[in-house]
Amino acid sequence: MAKLPIVSFSNLTAKSAAKGTVVFLMRKDGKLPSSAARYDKSGQLTRAAKVGEFNGKAATSLTVIAPDGGPDRIVLAGCGEAAKGSEEDWLRIGGRIKATCGKAQAVTVIAEPAGKDPAFEPEQLARLAMGIKLRAYDFDDYKTKGDKPAKAARYAIASGITTAARSAWKGLDQVSDGVLLARDLVNQPANVLGTVEFAKRAQKLTALGVKVQVLGEKEMRAKKMAALLGVNRGSRRPPRLVVMRWNGGPAKAKPVAFIGKGVVFDTGGISIKPAGSMEDMKGDMGGAAAVTGLMHALAARKAKVNAIGIIGLVENMPDGDAQRPGDIVTSMSGQTIEIINTDAEGRLVLADALWYCHTQFKPQMMVNLATLTGAIVVALGHHHAGMFSNNDELAAALYKAGHVTGEKVWRMPLGSEYDKQIDSKNADMKNVGGRTAGSITAGQFLQRFVEDVPWAHLDVAGTAMGSPKNEYNQSWASGFGVRLLDRLVADHYEK
Repeated sequence: MAKLPIVSFSNLTAKSAAKGTVVFLMRKDGKLPSSAARYDKSGQLTRAAKVGEFNGKAATSLTVIAPDGGPDRIVLAGCGEAAKGSEEDWLRIGGRIKATCGKAQAVTVIAEPAGKDPAFEPEQLARLAMGIKLRAYDFDDYKTKGDKPAKAARYAIASGITTAARSAWKGLDQVSDGVLLARDLVNQPANVLGTVEFAKRAQKLTALGVKVQVLGEKEMRAKKMAALLGVNRGSRRPPRLVVMRWNGGPAKAKPVAFIGKGVVFDTGGISIKPAGSMEDMKGDMGGAAAVTGLMHALAARKAKVNAIGIIGLVENMPDGDAQRPGDIVTSMSGQTIEIINTDAEGRLVLADALWYCHTQFKPQMMVNLATLTGAIVVALGHHHAGMFSNNDELAAALYKAGHVTGEKVWRMPLGSEYDKQIDSKNADMKNVGGRTAGSITAGQFLQRFVEDVPWAHLDVAGTAMGSPKNEYNQSWASGFGVRLLDRLVADHYEK
């Protein structure tokens, strides 16, 4: 991972805009704050803004070689109608600043209102800092050539609300670490990050106070997790079920639970995938990565909640012992499943993980994340994750959290009529329901393993990897789900 910038907050003084690269936040009316106006005695900044058609629109910028000495260069960064800006808007503003400043090693961001404009809010400046940090992420672990900076860049955000902004940044800094952990896990090649290695990465969360338990094949076989184990039969790598527990709430409070699909590589098994883009299947553990990143975020910021994170780690490979189409397995719940397509493997992993979570920990709600179906990408593209839920209140809370954070979800239907598609003549159910409504029948399948627990299934196939790049993410892996679920917890479940 590239060196991340060191972000700090300082009081605004006459010397704040004296050297290096200086960024002035400007609202949509394009008025220069007084700190910038002192460099505009000859009208150079005003003329540059006019010629560059810069009007302070959010997430736009204009760079000017600094006139009359002082800073090396001046960047005018638009923040639009700041008071109306969403959380994601401020991430975009921060990301645009980082992109504009490029490899600059010393950057000062001046957050000074112009004229009678209202002051910036602490939370806004903290989100801006988060955008800078998230944009700086670059997965370059395996590049041996290139100009890598010897030290981290330093960004100082100068304002009149230093203490409050620093306090707001503390929690967001830790959440951003969770996002970057999730990105890094998804980006790693499968020959480096297998089931055992992923489990070891999760075990590092013990340093933050997370209790981590790793179940191996012997323990899972004893618990009769044949659905999960069947997926891994063709791999030389051993399966793992990792249970992460963060106890930050009252001792007797029921936990909230998050379950992630962790297929470290998916060939499709005997129902093998086409060769084209199969390399992307290193990211088929995007749900497990998000759960791990979320548990990091909750523990690092000392969230006042009891939370469970469970990830099922397998590899879906075709060898002489691999699971076959037509096989019938018995899940931990006792329900039998006919395997029609071995490439519909993620739901088998989640079936046992959900049942284990439900029966072992009796959570007040469960949310699972999985890069589950190509059908959801056809339906929603790369801008929304598909959401399926048996609980309107939970679904509404997730939708709102997605709207606020920019990690958007769209509710898809569930209904008994879809159950007919996964009924099997040879077992209790089959693992696919045909070409039509593919993401919905996958949700119907999972619903059979949650009973009456409030539950939501997030199909993140289009958003966890290969999603469109934006101002605060230029990585193939987005870390989708960490900010969404952290916000859900903060708004509805912390005591």
